[in-house]
Amino acid sequence: MEEFQRTLTIPEGPVPTSRLGNYLPDADVPDEEKWADCVHCGFCLQACPTYQELGQEHQSPRGRVYLIQAVAEGKAALDERFADPVFTCLDCRACETACPSNVQVGSLIEKARGQVRKAAPLKGWRGVVQKIFLNGIFEHPSRLYALGTVLRFLQKSGLETFARKLGLLKILPKHLRDMETILPAAAQPVKKTYGTVIAAEGDVKKRVGLLTGCIMDVLFSDVNAATIRVLAKNGYEVVIPEGQRCCGALHVHAGDREAGKRLAKQNIAAFRDVDTVIVNAAGCGLALQEYGELLEDDPVWKNEAEAFAAKAVDITKFLVDHGYRKPAAAIHKRVAYHDACHLAHGQGVRAEPRQILKDIPGIEWVDLPDSDRCCGSAGIYNLTHPEMAGRLLERKIDDMPEDVDLISMGNPGCMLQIAMGIERRGHRAKVVHTVQLLDWAYEREQSEERVPRV
Repeated sequence: MEEFQRTLTIPEGPVPTSRLGNYLPDADVPDEEKWADCVHCGFCLQACPTYQELGQEHQSPRGRVYLIQAVAEGKAALDERFADPVFTCLDCRACETACPSNVQVGSLIEKARGQVRKAAPLKGWRGVVQKIFLNGIFEHPSRLYALGTVLRFLQKSGLETFARKLGLLKILPKHLRDMETILPAAAQPVKKTYGTVIAAEGDVKKRVGLLTGCIMDVLFSDVNAATIRVLAKNGYEVVIPEGQRCCGALHVHAGDREAGKRLAKQNIAAFRDVDTVIVNAAGCGLALQEYGELLEDDPVWKNEAEAFAAKAVDITKFLVDHGYRKPAAAIHKRVAYHDACHLAHGQGVRAEPRQILKDIPGIEWVDLPDSDRCCGSAGIYNLTHPEMAGRLLERKIDDMPEDVDLISMGNPGCMLQIAMGIERRGHRAKVVHTVQLLDWAYEREQSEERVPRV
């Protein structure tokens, strides 16, 4: 705590009369109207994963909102006692679903994190890691793809397996070793294998842009490819703008709002020529839909950011809203569905992916208890808070039906996290993206003998 407090730049002395924007170190302050909506009713308590685990008021949405108000008004210090609950929050938005007053806790949390990082930037190895990965790699697609090339070489050459057998990976913390074992085979990004425009099959219904993402196009380029094929088969021309970047969600979650704003502006500019932006990653989709708020104080970008936010849509919602061809071929699998937090709680997309799955012949639906409870991934939360993330993952796998073949979802972070939990338990189910199942069903129409690789 002393090290944290030594880095603070909060002015000493009495609280200014105009408290907001003066007592807090950065002008991008939490919105007073949003915490004023909270009536402290407690409906959020049992919806909050960290409160369920810890049972502590300050680790609940209600408690965090109260702390944010207290610090903004100068009644409490901006110190580790404030930073810990703010960053222990998963930002899963389950509290927003439960809240009868529609308190936007996610916005308050993200702005509070920005205040903390402005007052006390990360130091030591944590600061180095953030600067190298979030700022040095994720903001630059060429560097991210170069890292993907290295990963492909390690996987295909056998060096990764060799290092594992020699025990060289034991220097990593256990949660990172576990994650390494379930990393999918890295493939060429769709930005390198497809052109900038993919033609629709048949008459063109609409021209749409595709956010390829950062991690999505390195570790899950097969999901991006499936998304492109599904859109094309349904008459949509797909544009992959060259100038697009990481959505900025990870940066905003980490408190680096300036980097998030920088990336938001690049994406807004990149997608100016399309009126719909398709997203297949729940966290990215919500980040794009909140660009209007992220840039609300920027007079140059505010209006365009709001317009951009309105045209970002998840792939499953887009297909259901605009129409898609139901496949004729069957996939005979038992399937459970996990609601990614930022899709269900953040974007309110619940029925659409279920509708798509139920429209695929042969699929036997299996209910997943508490399907919208966070799995512990939460962006990079499973890296920054591995102990809490592990506890939430255990609960998620405890609820997983043992007799399912596939677990479908719509977010890459959840896919990695749940795949890791399944591997630990020796569960036989495989993790897939919802759009992949629709893509496989279309493929089977062309060749009934071909069995999808699941």
